[in-house]
Amino acid sequence: MSAGSVSRIDLTLALRGKAQIRFELKRHLASKTVGSILRALPLEGNSHMIGNSIAFMDTSLTTGGEKLRTQFKKGDVGFMASNGSICFFLEDVTSTKLMTLIGKITSNLEALREIKPGDIFSISQDGT
Repeated sequence: MSAGSVSRIDLTLALRGKAQIRFELKRHLASKTVGSILRALPLEGNSHMIGNSIAFMDTSLTTGGEKLRTQFKKGDVGFMASNGSICFFLEDVTSTKLMTLIGKITSNLEALREIKPGDIFSISQDGT
C-alpha cells in the first residue's frame, strides 16, 4: 500500500515485453470493486483498444457496479461490471457503457497507445 494511505493502493500494469505503467486504485471511490480486484491479484489478460481513447483488459471478475458513471478523464481507471473489464482512459471520454471509477494512472500513460493485437497485460501490486 502507499505510504501513509489505506485508501490508495499502488499497482503496476505491465505490457509484456514493452512497458510498465504505474497506477493506483482508490478504495474510497468503490470499496467493494477495489477489494475484489485486490483479492484477485495478480491478473493477466489480453490487451484491447476501443478507438484511440480506451485500453482495456478482460478479467474473470464478477462484481456489481458502484457509483456508475459514463464520464471519464484522461488517466482514469474504470471497471466495467457487465463484462469484468478493467479500462484505462487515454483521453477524456463519454462512454456508452456504465462503469465504476476505481483509480488513476500515475505514470507512463502514453505507453498504452502502443498496444497491438496479441499483447498481454498483467497487473500486480507494488512490493509483492
